[in-house]
Amino acid sequence: MTIGFAEYGTEGTYAHDNLIGGDFPRAVTRKETLNSGQNLTRGAVLGKITTGGDLTLSLSASGDGSETPFAILAADCDASGGDTECLVYIAGNFNEAALTIGTGHTADSIREGLRGIGIIIQPAVAV
Repeated sequence: MTIGFAEYGTEGTYAHDNLIGGDFPRAVTRKETLNSGQNLTRGAVLGKITTGGDLTLSLSASGDGSETPFAILAADCDASGGDTECLVYIAGNFNEAALTIGTGHTADSIREGLRGIGIIIQPAVAV
């Protein structure tokens, strides 16, 4: 299920943050569940826990499936009080400097794996 920006945001002003790195491939979002106990910001690289399918910040040392990056958080999400529905990018082109990458990962270590699922991360290009 693809969800447009208007469906998850609230009215107000938009603060440009350079997360989106280009127009191709087009950014695609969907709703997922962020695992309890986390308060993450837009741009966090998430992995999917094999049992249950919730998302969590991807850490390379995890052994529950979430060590493999799966998506990028599209908006700040506070799940500190329990599992919380959030919007994630499952495809698109992103600026690696705007990502929150979990312990043990680097942009270089996750680049090819993400590319294989339609998420491109690259250094910002100065003009």
